[in-house]
Amino acid sequence: MDLDFGEDGLVPAVAQDAETDEVLMLAYANREAVRKTVETERAHYYSRSRDELWEKGATSGHTQDVAEVRVDCDGDSLLYVVEQTGGACHTGHRSCFYRTIEGDHVGERAFDPDDVYE
Repeated sequence: MDLDFGEDGLVPAVAQDAETDEVLMLAYANREAVRKTVETERAHYYSRSRDELWEKGATSGHTQDVAEVRVDCDGDSLLYVVEQTGGACHTGHRSCFYRTIEGDHVGERAFDPDDVYE
């Protein structure tokens, strides 16, 4: 499958819970992240802020086992269908989409980030 990684070499990757269909997060992947995700069946992404490849949960233990990788109709976005362990969001929430546009909190907290990250 040919993917369009764009001028920056990245493709958006949405993680969705395999059991509930809940959207968990949006991140970016480069070619190496996609390759490692497919090879290991563990979600890998590319951190734009840290400028490095990262495996989801390598630090926190809140991993994403990848059941399936889907490609959108234009070949420029990915959907990782995952079995999420713990929370997906670094804020401690199960999903990064835990707030409405009005600022209401609608998502559940899965862990305390102060206990996980130093």
